[in-house]
Formats: sequence, structure tokens, C-alpha cells
Amino acid sequence: MTATPDLSAIETMDSNDPLRHLRDRFTLPEGLIYLDGNSLGAASPAAFAELEIAAKDEWGSGLIRSWNTAGWFELPVVLGDRIGALIGAGPGQTVVADTTSINIYKALHAAMGLRPDRKVIVAEGGSFPTDLYMAEGVISTLPGTTMRLEGVHAQTIEELIDDSVAVVLVNQVNYKSGALRDMAALTRRAHEAGAIIVWDLCHTAGALPISLDDVNADFAVGCTYKYLNGGPGAPAFIYVAERHLGAASQPLSGWWAHARPFAMERGFEADTGIRRFQCGTQCMLSMRALKGALDIWDDVDLNAVREKSVALTDLFIELVEEKCAGLGVTLESPRDSAKRGSQVSFLHDNAYAVMQALIERGVIGDFRAPTTLRFGFTPLYIGYREVWDAATILEDVLRTEVWKDDRFAVRAAVT
Repeated sequence: MTATPDLSAIETMDSNDPLRHLRDRFTLPEGLIYLDGNSLGAASPAAFAELEIAAKDEWGSGLIRSWNTAGWFELPVVLGDRIGALIGAGPGQTVVADTTSINIYKALHAAMGLRPDRKVIVAEGGSFPTDLYMAEGVISTLPGTTMRLEGVHAQTIEELIDDSVAVVLVNQVNYKSGALRDMAALTRRAHEAGAIIVWDLCHTAGALPISLDDVNADFAVGCTYKYLNGGPGAPAFIYVAERHLGAASQPLSGWWAHARPFAMERGFEADTGIRRFQCGTQCMLSMRALKGALDIWDDVDLNAVREKSVALTDLFIELVEEKCAGLGVTLESPRDSAKRGSQVSFLHDNAYAVMQALIERGVIGDFRAPTTLRFGFTPLYIGYREVWDAATILEDVLRTEVWKDDRFAVRAAVT
């Protein structure tokens, strides 16, 4: 067993960090330790610049002409291919549009349509709630369809997959614990049973290498405001494997999904490619902020991101367990880094109050009900010294019991 690194060793790790220079490409308040990039990524001057151009020049001066002259109409597909390159998808299979929830609805309906003789959706009982809510919405439109949940109807999701299952909806990383699924193995298991699989990549896109095409995935959805740093409410994306584009149809037949949207035809005819998974007019200001955020990725190796992510999260676990032993925190995330995304979660009976006290001290993580302290590590702008300092401040908050102050128990609307 190796000794926990001391402060000198940690500062050396920062000096040798090949991603260290990327911190300067983000806008973060001085003295703040931001460990919530798995909820909302940091802003960047590049995103601000794109917003200013889109608002002041293209909207302000170009007006309606900018749909053509500034490439607004093509942007969802252009950005889709850029995100596709980050998630292992070849061109023409990814489009940026709408929200994650809406894209889950589209993907589930499309998947059910590809297996019309089957009536079962399999999902995780511990899934991010919107995934389950949207699945319930799909079920309400398809009489006879039912849902089986991991942790409710069986211990593992693999046990629930048989030849009655139409689609498996699964998160690559669990939003609460940070547990990482084996994408290749689970995709293979679904296909062996003849099922379609829909991957939710909200907590992995931009955090680790993904190989959708290589693993033969069917559909995937994800957001762009976490590790991709696209901004609050930034548009989501949807991936549809090329082999499904001809047959897959989605129910939100808005005009941007039409084969000829400006022909203004009365009847709907879907585009033959990935555009068919759009719906209505997209928000160009949000799209342009995302464009700026994605520019950063031209200079980033996702394998290096994953390597640093593992090092950061391993270090945080080691430091917290050493410094906070006996102070009421228990590791919720997998200890094995190969089974963990870019976040670390600890359990504490008073997690909400503890997190509020941490935030007041300049360490921003977040809380997930009922008892989870959640810390996200974005390797593009988090360093090893910040990990040391965050663990030290957490120890002080717990040891002094400052979190017991009544003001830290008052819950805001967003927790």
C-alpha cells in the first residue's frame, strides 16, 4: 500500500499535468474550487465570444438573413458531427437538438417501432428520474407496454433482458453513485436477446472516451452543459446508428425534421438522415455558445482526460477517507476506478447541510437526495492541489460541525 501523497508531491503532479494549460481557457472565480462540472460545466471566453457575435452581429445586423449567411440552419448537424467525434460516432449520426428528456422520448419511441412485436422496456430503478418519467410517457401511448426495473424486478439489468424486451434504456454512468457501465458488454447482451439499446451519456460525454460505433450501439442521448461546458440549458444531442436511420421514426414530427421544411407542404415526410430526429426551430444563441465550448476540444485527447480523471478521483477518495475517518462519511462510488465515472460520491446523514457549509467555504459540489454528497471532477480545469484543499476543507466542516448551523438546513428550490 502506497503512502498518501503529501502537499509537495501533489504540487509536482500539477506541474507535470499535460492538461494544466487548459485551465486558462475557462472563466472561474479566483479562490473557488469548482467540483460540480457534472451538473454545470464552467464558462469559457470562447463561448462568450460566440454568443456576442451571434447576438450583436448576426442577430443584431444580419437579422433573418443569418439563417443562411451565418449557417444557423445547418448548425445542429454541424455541431452534431463535432460531438459525434467525441462519442465515437461517424458523421451523419448525431444531431444537436432539444433537451435530453425530449430526445429520450424520441429514441424510445423509435426503438419500440423497430421492435413492434415486443412490449417491454428495461431500465434502471436508480436511473436519473427524467429517464424513467419519459419512459412512463412512452408507455402511456403504447397500450400493453410495461417496464422492468433493475433493483426492483431483479438485482441486475442483465437478468431482465429476454426475448420479450424491445428496448433497454440505460445510463453509462449513474448520476448519483458515479458507477460506470461496461457499454460493450451490455450492448452485446441486449443484442443477443434481440433488443435495442438506448444509452444516456449525460455523465460521460466529454469525461471519457466513448465508442458508440465500435460497440454497435443503437441510440444514444446526452446533454452538453456538463463536461462539454455548453452553458445552462444548452441543447442536448441524439445519436442514431446509421443502420437504423432508414427505418427509425420518432413521433415529434416537427418541421425541422421534414425532408423539405421550406416547401411548406401540408403532409409530413421525414428527412432520410439524422435531421429526422430534430423537431422545431432550435435556439441559435445556445447553439453558438456550445460551438465556442466545443472549440476547446480540438486540442484535447480524451484518453489524457480519462487518465487525469482517474488520478483526481482516486486522490480525492484517498484523502477524504484518511482525513475524514470517523466523521460520518462513507464512500458511495465504486472504489475501482475502472467502474467509476469522473465523479466521487460520499454518503452522510446530513449531506445537504454539509454541502451548504462546504459551498460557503468555497468548495462547490452538490447534494442528491436523500444523503449523497456529490463531487464532479472536470480534468480540463481541476488540478490536484484543489483536490487536496477540498478534502481538507471537508474535514474541517465535519470536524467542527459547522454544518449544524440552522442556516445550512434551509433548502433552496434547486439542490
